[in-house]
Amino acid sequence: MKMTDNTTLFHQQYLHHLKKEKRLVRLYQFIILLAFFTLWEIASRFHWIDPLIFSSPSKIWKLFISKLQDGSLYLHTGVTVYETMLGFILGTLLGAILAGILWWSPKLSKILDPYLVIFNAMPKVAFGPMLIVIFGTGLNSSIAMGIIISVIVTTIVIYTAFRDVDPNYIKVLQTFGASRGQMFKEAILPATFPTIISTLKVNVGLSWVGVIVGEYLVASKGLGYLIIYGFQVFNFTLVMLSLMVVAVIATIMYQLVGLLEKKLVKNDS
Repeated sequence: MKMTDNTTLFHQQYLHHLKKEKRLVRLYQFIILLAFFTLWEIASRFHWIDPLIFSSPSKIWKLFISKLQDGSLYLHTGVTVYETMLGFILGTLLGAILAGILWWSPKLSKILDPYLVIFNAMPKVAFGPMLIVIFGTGLNSSIAMGIIISVIVTTIVIYTAFRDVDPNYIKVLQTFGASRGQMFKEAILPATFPTIISTLKVNVGLSWVGVIVGEYLVASKGLGYLIIYGFQVFNFTLVMLSLMVVAVIATIMYQLVGLLEKKLVKNDS
């Protein structure tokens, strides 16, 4: 009984230590962020940096309020978030499906392996003019760019994870007469959940890059359009504001993937 009480006490102390450490990490992160914006504001006001190029947090905040009041920021942010979410979901799904097909057919994977490597090495931005011809200058071109940038990386990473699953799992299931579909469902897929989650985290960034590049090339709406427009008219405060919005929403997406990871890991355990 005494040993049980001591174990409970140690467990509570361990949980308290984890919470304390997490609060400290959050505090340090906030201090770094606050110091960064404070230093940036001071440097801009005292002309340690060129305020025309680097703007300042106070100017960005004023522009942020102005864009919220006229409703234009909602429009451009909504367009980019819509394109990014579609690019993220479709790129990840297509990549996972392709990885599953390659795992299902080892012969097909041997045939396509060099083509995957070649396509992955190609600069995806070069496909921009082709996408404009195929999909026009609307949202579809930006979404297609987001998919192209993430789909091959997703395929290669997840297929490699499928292939590297401990072969002893497969042998055990084969001993019990499991079909290839049952082996995939019972052994391959659960064993590769951590890799799939890591790929989702990587694809958050890749989807944003793809969509912003797509908007550079073709769009008349979206945060990528605001960035390129800001450069063209030398309104670098608008550029910085757009980058800040991208950073905040990308961070939220990353945190949502983190929550999904916790849920999957918890269910798996």
